[in-house]
Amino acid sequence: MPDIIEPRVLKGFRDYLPEAEIERTTLLESLEASFRLFGFVPIDTPALEYADILLGKGGGETDKQVYHFVDHGGREVALRFDLTVPFARFMAEHVDELYLPFRRYHMAKVWRGENTQRGRYREFMQCDFDIVGVDSVAADADIVLLISAALETLAVGPFTIKISHRGVFNRFLAASGVADRSSSVLRIVDKLEKIGSQEVGRLLAAEVGDKVGAKVLEFIAKEGDFASTLSKMEGLAGGPGPDTERLRAIRASVEGAGLADRLVLTPSITRGLDYYTGVVFETSLDSIPQIGSVCSGGRYDELASLYTTRRLPGVGASIGLDRLLAALEAIGASRRRGGYTEVLILDIDEAMAVRYQAMARECRAAGLACEVFPEKRKLAQQFAYAERKGIPFALVLGSAEAERGAIVLKDLKTRESVEASTSGAAIGLLRERLGR
Repeated sequence: MPDIIEPRVLKGFRDYLPEAEIERTTLLESLEASFRLFGFVPIDTPALEYADILLGKGGGETDKQVYHFVDHGGREVALRFDLTVPFARFMAEHVDELYLPFRRYHMAKVWRGENTQRGRYREFMQCDFDIVGVDSVAADADIVLLISAALETLAVGPFTIKISHRGVFNRFLAASGVADRSSSVLRIVDKLEKIGSQEVGRLLAAEVGDKVGAKVLEFIAKEGDFASTLSKMEGLAGGPGPDTERLRAIRASVEGAGLADRLVLTPSITRGLDYYTGVVFETSLDSIPQIGSVCSGGRYDELASLYTTRRLPGVGASIGLDRLLAALEAIGASRRRGGYTEVLILDIDEAMAVRYQAMARECRAAGLACEVFPEKRKLAQQFAYAERKGIPFALVLGSAEAERGAIVLKDLKTRESVEASTSGAAIGLLRERLGR
């Protein structure tokens, strides 16, 4: 007999037991419903791409995290590190088969070989939504409004959508004489919430000198409200421009939808990926800001130009499902439940096997999740199974019940039993107790 292989999972990867997977699936279903309400349609792309499709698109730090290798055919390939870069390739390849503007959503796993921590893994699920083919205030505002609608649907509690604009930051850096260091400065500033202003100041001083570093810290500091923060940013960037007007217009649109209080202008928001060109977003839960952004994104007007001469400006955001689940668990808002089954038909009498399956079919036809216990065991064992799986009700039909023409509906939480004369009547009682 061969040696038994030790069952183990790679660091940063996880198995999902039923309760955790049910909660994750429930959140995905809620998000999908929100995306569809805004007119977005689903797509999918391969997990594995040619390496040159992915590498060099997110920046040097991201490239270090990409899983890439030579396959059996001698091809340089890589696992997708996000869903946006493959989407840009998808658009360039299929634009003539689609319509513009194109609204898509994509919920799938991605992989990054980064350091693991709470809510951050090497294999994780992203839920992306994007509008491609138009550069407009309406598209930018729609992404903000969809972020808000999706998180409201998930009932995560109070949250804040932080917004800024890469263009304003770049104008400020140009006015400060360090435009050639923009990528490095943006990546340093993007670490503000992780390492704090003191360490960011030290890194900035080492990168661009004490004087400019101090000006950067001044630029990224928030003022009392949206208007005053934007006014300060404009002054340091050399005056009004299309970028600051875009921020004003987005806020006006969001205000018109009654959600202006959720939108906070935060100059330190830069996003670490190189492909962002305009507005950028990050969303945090007010009750647990230390877990970081649960939804982030922005405008990327030039990304598709890497694959086509056709201009395909885009804007979008991504909900990090694993981080969101970690946040919900931390604040006690986890929605985990035992399973989908709503009623278990107990196996009491082998002679009733055909009847049990007929009852199960009736339950399912009535829209009730039902299963038949697959073998005759002691009732205590069948009840223990139902409790372990979180099944709330059981239907009991044995020879004694059959003789008196009854089917018993048992509430497995309260232990209350109610008799019905037919399976249809029992199903009616069950639907009533489930609020159907």
